Amino acid sequence: MEWKYDDSLPIYTQLVEQMKRAIVSGEIAPGEKLAAVRDLAMEAGVNPNTMQKAFQELERCGLVYALRSSGRYVTDEVSVIDETRNKLAEETVRGFIENMSRLGFSKQEAAEKIQKYGEVNNNDNI
Repeated sequence: MEWKYDDSLPIYTQLVEQMKRAIVSGEIAPGEKLAAVRDLAMEAGVNPNTMQKAFQELERCGLVYALRSSGRYVTDEVSVIDETRNKLAEETVRGFIENMSRLGFSKQEAAEKIQKYGEVNNNDNI
């Protein structure tokens, strides 16, 4: 997994978002065992406490669960993953519409831009 950070946001929230996206996209599979906190922290270039905080948030969201003696796993409850995926999609669309509105585009014009982009890039997966 490639880790990218933005200086304007707390690192742990960025870790949570990146992990959520990896889970809902299937990059990290349902039921998959996650690396240990220290190992992931080293890979991500962050303090283990920061990674631990991110894991706690993912557990709170229901995307990850811990088994006392064997580590952390991605939930295998597809409904939880789908719900998170839909929430992320709504946030993305809302942000896009807000940005297009600030540029002076109507919702219709924004939708046309998406359609045109998909056609030009010949990409069914947007």
